[in-house]
Amino acid sequence: MGALPENLAARFVFARSARQRSFNELTALSLLLVFKSPIKAYPTDPYKESAWPQGFGQLSQEGMKQHFELGQFLKKRYTGFLSEDYERHEMFIRSTDVDRTLMSAEANLAGMFPPNGSEVFNPDLKWQPIPVHTVPVNEEMDFIEMVRNKTGLEKASLETIWGVYDTLFCEAKHEKRPPDWVTPSVMETLKVLKNFGFQILFGVYKRNEKCRLQGGLLLDQIIKNLSNAAQPDSKQKVKMIMYSAHDTTVVALQEALNVFNGLQPPYASCHLIELYQEENGTFSVEMFYRNDTDVSEPYPVSLPNCSQRCPLQDFVNLTSEVIPQDRKKECQIKKQTTDTEVVIGLAVCGCFLFFLVLLLFVLLCRVKEPMASYSHVVNESDS
Repeated sequence: MGALPENLAARFVFARSARQRSFNELTALSLLLVFKSPIKAYPTDPYKESAWPQGFGQLSQEGMKQHFELGQFLKKRYTGFLSEDYERHEMFIRSTDVDRTLMSAEANLAGMFPPNGSEVFNPDLKWQPIPVHTVPVNEEMDFIEMVRNKTGLEKASLETIWGVYDTLFCEAKHEKRPPDWVTPSVMETLKVLKNFGFQILFGVYKRNEKCRLQGGLLLDQIIKNLSNAAQPDSKQKVKMIMYSAHDTTVVALQEALNVFNGLQPPYASCHLIELYQEENGTFSVEMFYRNDTDVSEPYPVSLPNCSQRCPLQDFVNLTSEVIPQDRKKECQIKKQTTDTEVVIGLAVCGCFLFFLVLLLFVLLCRVKEPMASYSHVVNESDS
């Protein structure tokens, strides 16, 4: 990778040697669940939770190695723009609140920013803590029925088939011998059904509506980040935003962008969205997808009806139909009463009851008041 241009922007993200213009932002969405153990076992699975060192749904050592390598790749790709050492103002990392995604992000950052100089707090440890934020078909039916019988599942659906494939895939990656019924042909069919499940979940029927309620939410935030970075008076110092998430998160985003290739993202997949500032002052967006750890460069991804280097405003316009305008209304979420509204309501009711009690008290007092007594009027003539 050659020297980066001297006019690289001071905020938001990365450059490559072939570009004679600057990045203003990169949002990197990384699928950080490499080589995890299965989420669960099917009923007849010979490998129960005790067969996995940390139990189900956890990041394995192979996954740690793979994400460490991804971190090294990102560090090399953006050498000369990101600071050589970790700079907290340049990075923001967010993860779902799941062990494997949190650990994946940490392994990734360990590869990106090994401690140097004053960052070293233990000479025997090539690592430093970096914050990660979080928030607590007839033939096919016969096949599905066969899978249900072999796995001991009570019922079989695309969702349960999805889980079976994921479990078998994880076991195979950890060199665990599959049951006799799991032939290469079975695995290929399970893979096809799982990919079909992705298509049904995120696309096909009412695609735009699904995208607005799924990947459109994340895409909306990404576009806001890009737009804020492109403002001439922007004071943001963050150079990279990274999301540590799941395969479904990547698919939802790619479907919203209409660039999903129909295949489940492999472990350690990374979708990059980069913002460049052109020589004339305008901004453009480029996207890349790294879904193979054996390649040195990620694959370029183009938004439909736009060039690979898409002008920012065109990028915004072309994705506007999948950006939710009112998520709660579209999801038909009833408005929840806030604490303030409850307090005000109770106060009004309290005042009303107080006046009722006061009125009742006044009425009772009037009823109990003694009636005026009569006095005998003396007639002077009677004397």
